[in-house]
Amino acid sequence: MSTVLGIVLLLVAVVTANIIHLIWPVLPLAIYQIIAGVVLAIIPDLKTFQLEPEIFMLLIIAPLMFNDGQNTSSRQLARGLSRTMSMAVYLALFAVIILGLGLHFLLPRSFSFPVAFMLAAIITPTDAVAVKSLTTDVEMPENVSLTLEHESLFNDASGIVLFSLASSALASGSFSLAQGIWTFLYVFFGGIIFGMIAGSLLINVRTALMQHHVDIAPIVIPINVMTPIVVYWLAEELHLSGILAVVAAGIMHSILYDRLHLTSTKVQIATTTIWNIIADALNGLVFVFLGLSLPMVLGHMKQLQTLKIVGIALVLYLVMTWLRYLWSQIGFVRLHSKALQQDKKLDSLLLAIGGVHGTITMAMAFSIPLLVNEDRIAMRNALILIAAFVILISLFVGTFAFPKLLPQKQESYSKAEFHKALTNTVQYAINDLTNNGEQNREKSLVIDQLASQMTMRARLNTETYNHLLQKCHQVELDTLEELTDNDVITERQERMYSRLMARDLFSKSKHGFWDTFIMLYHRLHWLHARRKVIKLYHKNPELKKARQDHFKAVNDEIGPVLRIVIRRVNKFLNDAQTPKNAYEIATVRRTYLNRYRIFSRKNKINADLMTSYFINAFQAEHSYIQQQAAAHKISFDLANALNEQVSTDQLVYMQSLD
Repeated sequence: MSTVLGIVLLLVAVVTANIIHLIWPVLPLAIYQIIAGVVLAIIPDLKTFQLEPEIFMLLIIAPLMFNDGQNTSSRQLARGLSRTMSMAVYLALFAVIILGLGLHFLLPRSFSFPVAFMLAAIITPTDAVAVKSLTTDVEMPENVSLTLEHESLFNDASGIVLFSLASSALASGSFSLAQGIWTFLYVFFGGIIFGMIAGSLLINVRTALMQHHVDIAPIVIPINVMTPIVVYWLAEELHLSGILAVVAAGIMHSILYDRLHLTSTKVQIATTTIWNIIADALNGLVFVFLGLSLPMVLGHMKQLQTLKIVGIALVLYLVMTWLRYLWSQIGFVRLHSKALQQDKKLDSLLLAIGGVHGTITMAMAFSIPLLVNEDRIAMRNALILIAAFVILISLFVGTFAFPKLLPQKQESYSKAEFHKALTNTVQYAINDLTNNGEQNREKSLVIDQLASQMTMRARLNTETYNHLLQKCHQVELDTLEELTDNDVITERQERMYSRLMARDLFSKSKHGFWDTFIMLYHRLHWLHARRKVIKLYHKNPELKKARQDHFKAVNDEIGPVLRIVIRRVNKFLNDAQTPKNAYEIATVRRTYLNRYRIFSRKNKINADLMTSYFINAFQAEHSYIQQQAAAHKISFDLANALNEQVSTDQLVYMQSLD
């Protein structure tokens, strides 16, 4: 199977897992993605599907680490630099030494020094994204959350550098401590320095482009997306840590975003959206690929070997977790300066369990070389399986432990409350527009688009819709009768509009099979006749002009009646509208709007007038939210969420004017 087709199938599995998690969020998303990979392994051609380790690191891991870096607050990172260094460097080195020595001395036949340290380096990195997926519904202390997030940025590089040293020792058969320390310092800090320089240069390029050409998204965004790939490749060519280089470049970009604030808004929003999509897809690919690889690796293992591997993975996870707990309890990492002893123990336990493994661990496991000095590593599949089980154990422990140790998140408002408040907000703006000034096509279009703010997640209640439609038709009849009695319209106008109403009622009423068949027959017959008429127009242009004049006369007679009727219908709909029937009201409005469009399509829409209506409507929405918050009818958090929604809708509209 080709690599492209394999990746496409993996992406399909990612999307499928995401959908299942959305419908049934019982387990963390990563577990669903791993299960999707296992199911995908049923396809025969995918059982042997593999990605080259270099391609895996370049196209998947590098963008993920860069995105983590650019989403990190440089101020928070600077304030917690000592904690980050303690967890990401000192603890990583200490854990690799302890685990490596323990593996070698307890199982010397299975684990030589290089292999033991290689496995220890593989299971050292943590995954902040996996932790976030486990803690979405609980209140994780901010100090622990930030420590885990910043640790995962740099301990990946520590693990990769140590893994490379172990791989080199395995290939050469010798290891120099002094050379190893020098290599670690050169690769580690060299990667950071190179990434900072490369990131600064690219930031200057982007800033210069924005200063001379405002918000050139088609150039700036591709540069941003390609940055991690280029920086990683160049750093690796210089024998530096590519991972640390892309993290440093990402952090430099986060400084740029802090500096830009409200400038280059369109580029920032587009960049954030694109990177969220890329990061979610790449993270999903890693876990699906893990699930896909499990059956393949397990197929090379005997039952006793698998049980032994599970035991080793469990012991390694327990030792790693215990080391993380002690590291915090002894005081090598200070999560807070003033805390109760009970809180300190809880934070230490959360920090230990929060060392969930994921993306980098899996990437390094598959990076174990197939051949070293032309001899196959006998334990390669075993090492991959141990790493996989360590990941699974850490995910399952976090899944069950965090809800037991932490309180559930308490939202100040529910989704239903948000949608109800949003409906009321939009309804207020629509009423404000309808009650001020005369009805025109521009205002109808604006009202129709505003109604879409509150109808995205609604389902049409057919009974309510039909009832409202009948009421509106009654309003039409009453209006028509009143206008005729008062000699506002002629009898000809009354007859023409009555025929329009009759046709509209027939098209929206329920029909049996035979009625539907007859209607379809007449529609096809009409299309055939229309083609003949068009051919006749080409031969006789005067006939075409006469027909256009006829339709213009009809529009001139029906148009005034339609404007009056729609004004009355809108008044009825405004009085009848409630939060429960908002979607049905909006659908009925759209029905009359479409009718109005047919008879006014020759008229040019005043874009400036529409923009003015939109601005007034958005201002009315913000004013309503402020009034509700000041009157304590909605919470502060709900008001912020509503203002954010309205501001986003306003931004989308303003962008559509370009």
